[in-house]
Amino acid sequence: MIKVGRVASTKCFNSKACRLLVMSIVLIMPGSLASASDLAPPFEAIRAVDTEMAHIGQRLAIANASLCDRQEPGLGLLLHTPDQYARSIRAAAVDHFRFDGPLGIEAVIEGSPAAAAGVRADDTLMGIGPIRFMSADPEVKATTATLADAARQIMALPADRPLILHLRRGGRDQELVVTPVPACRTRFEIVFGSDFLAQADGEVVQIGSRFFADYPDLVMVPIAHELAHNILQHRERLEARGVGYGLLSGIGRNVGYFRQAELEADILSIPLLANAGFDPAIALLFWRRFGPDHDGGLRSRSHPTWKDRVAAIEHAIADLGPERPHRPAILGARTRPLDGNWRSLLEDGH
Repeated sequence: MIKVGRVASTKCFNSKACRLLVMSIVLIMPGSLASASDLAPPFEAIRAVDTEMAHIGQRLAIANASLCDRQEPGLGLLLHTPDQYARSIRAAAVDHFRFDGPLGIEAVIEGSPAAAAGVRADDTLMGIGPIRFMSADPEVKATTATLADAARQIMALPADRPLILHLRRGGRDQELVVTPVPACRTRFEIVFGSDFLAQADGEVVQIGSRFFADYPDLVMVPIAHELAHNILQHRERLEARGVGYGLLSGIGRNVGYFRQAELEADILSIPLLANAGFDPAIALLFWRRFGPDHDGGLRSRSHPTWKDRVAAIEHAIADLGPERPHRPAILGARTRPLDGNWRSLLEDGH
């Protein structure tokens, strides 16, 4: 789906403990952290699931950087801000995560450039290179606007040149030099709740926590699919066609454009997974498990059937060669207008 993170221990990856952890957050916080005002906020549970999302996102973004014409410095940092948290629990979040400025480092991904440079979780990031971050109003309603603005500034920095991180740790300011690696320009976020949310807007990939609860061993499939939307510039290409969203997405010519975009993303998701070292066959497993229960309704008008998606994915897997990174022919589509001919993608996978 096209619309428009944070990080934890990778010990949560692919485990029963992770599923129980995510479901506990979903039950405690149906919709947002604001609903947890009368409970002890499960900060470490949130950090754990956020980290898992960031770990998968970075793995995909770095392995496929050469396929992306929009890159950012891959640092391996998971950032958050005090104003992301509801006012009712903000003071507790500031204390728990040791915020001492505008941006906190929620987690550092193992093996990343930031980890190699000695950056630690719960450091405060005051700036990067020439950039200095500004704190938001401490009384503002919960918002991700401050984080999004900081992320855009970081994304615009050189993707492969050393950067100076201006940190605060234990009340002391220090500087660390990090040499990033190029990564696809996308921010990865988890949305906590009970819905199977998966969306991208060209800049952000958002995945509902429900996927981590119900499909912990296959969650990289929808993440790769949404990243593919961004790489293929579907938001811009759909808007260039003047499509309508919501109820209008399933009416008239809109149907063909949206189905074409969905199948293109399915096809590209296969080399994205393979290039990152995942078995691309997990995409078939995902759609054969998820698809039968989630076809139908309004969504079925703007999205291909799960059987059509499986057919396109089978073609894409057959087209994979031995070289990595694999650069599929579908990449060329991002410079072409959408024509709505989604059925041709089922015939040969291109």
